[in-house]
Amino acid sequence: MKRKLDFILKARNGAVIFEDDNIIVLEKPPQLLVLPDRYNRELPNLYDILKEEFGGIFVVHRIDKETSGAIVFAKDAETHASLNSQFEHREVHKKYMAIVVGRPVEAEGIIDVPISESQTHPGVMKVNRKHGKQAVTTYRVDELFDGYALLEAIPASGRLHQIRVHLASVGLPIMCDKVYGDGKPFFLSKVKSNYYSDGDEKPLLSRTALHAGSISFTHPATNEQVTFESGLPKDMRSVLNYLRKFKSQSVAAYHHA
Repeated sequence: MKRKLDFILKARNGAVIFEDDNIIVLEKPPQLLVLPDRYNRELPNLYDILKEEFGGIFVVHRIDKETSGAIVFAKDAETHASLNSQFEHREVHKKYMAIVVGRPVEAEGIIDVPISESQTHPGVMKVNRKHGKQAVTTYRVDELFDGYALLEAIPASGRLHQIRVHLASVGLPIMCDKVYGDGKPFFLSKVKSNYYSDGDEKPLLSRTALHAGSISFTHPATNEQVTFESGLPKDMRSVLNYLRKFKSQSVAAYHHA
């Protein structure tokens, strides 16, 4: 029997990836908050949606509003405590996919740069080598395009906005990122030279092109290592399809430089 939760998620292009008595793993749609907004409590968010469904729910970790992908919630306090401990001890492994603007210097790399919250702009993070907290992100180029790249990014630490800040710090801001990039929407006319429209062109993507592709941890009840994956959403797939068609380059070029 379909639940209200399933209908709400489907309407927003989200879904339940996995569920048992202890955890529920969701495919979070973009533009949906994980927690209630501090300024506007009425904005839709996963916590309220799940709380209404289950009567109580425990937030284990967060994903930015514009970011899509895999996120796990605990259904009971014991499971919550176990998952929290795994996060604190860096035993949870997450992999993100990001479409970035620019060309990575190497096919893979490690960004080991401390970050901290801006003193002048609360909620905005920045590189702070002197007083920041340690943050490490590894990345690998999955696909290379003329002026763009699809990266696999793995955060070894869990700082707020870490991947976005780190990639921007090495000249690879995430496409459409309004805080750490230029925030400009991505239009087909940007890559298709003979594009013609008889009306206002709609953007293929207008939100930060970051997706939580997978999450791995030890299941608190079974003690088994589990991995849950979330495929790229429609908006990012659409951008990649056109980049492949009009701007594709070979990653092998790195090995012949």
